[in-house]
Amino acid sequence: MELQTERLKIVPCTDELLSTISPEDYKIGPHIKMFLEKLKEDSTQFGWGVWLVINKENNTIIGDIGFKGKPNSENTVEVGYGIIPSAQNKGYATEAVNEIINWAFTNDHVDKVVAECLHDNIPSIKVLEKLKMNKIGTVNDMLKWELKKVR
Repeated sequence: MELQTERLKIVPCTDELLSTISPEDYKIGPHIKMFLEKLKEDSTQFGWGVWLVINKENNTIIGDIGFKGKPNSENTVEVGYGIIPSAQNKGYATEAVNEIINWAFTNDHVDKVVAECLHDNIPSIKVLEKLKMNKIGTVNDMLKWELKKVR
C-alpha cells in the first residue's frame, strides 16, 4: 500500500521498510518503535499508525505522519505529523496530511479526523487551517481540531 501525491509518496511503516533505512537518513523516533511493537501484536493496526513521507524528487524521507490508532467507537481517528526542518515551509505537511485524511475517509469506520497542536505552533495551525479543520477548543495549551467526513 502506498499513497501518492504530486510530490510525495506516503508509505505505511513496517519493520521491513525500516530495515532499509539508515539512521543517518532519518531519525526513527520512539513513537515509530512503539507503533511497530503494536503492529507485531495486532496486524489490523496496519495503516492506522506511522507512515513515512518520501519526497519523490530525490527519494528521501522528509517526515512521518499517521494516526494514533484504529478508529474508535465514535468512528474517529487522530492524525499527527512531523516534517524535518529542511523540508518545512514548502507545503509538504499540508499535502501529506490531506492525502492521509482522504485515505482515512475511504474507510467506513471513519467519520471524523481530529488533531491537536500547541496553541503557539503557528506552522501546524496553518496546516490545519488550510485543510479546513475546525478549531473546537483548547485544553491546557493544546488546540483541538476536527474534520468531519462529507457524505
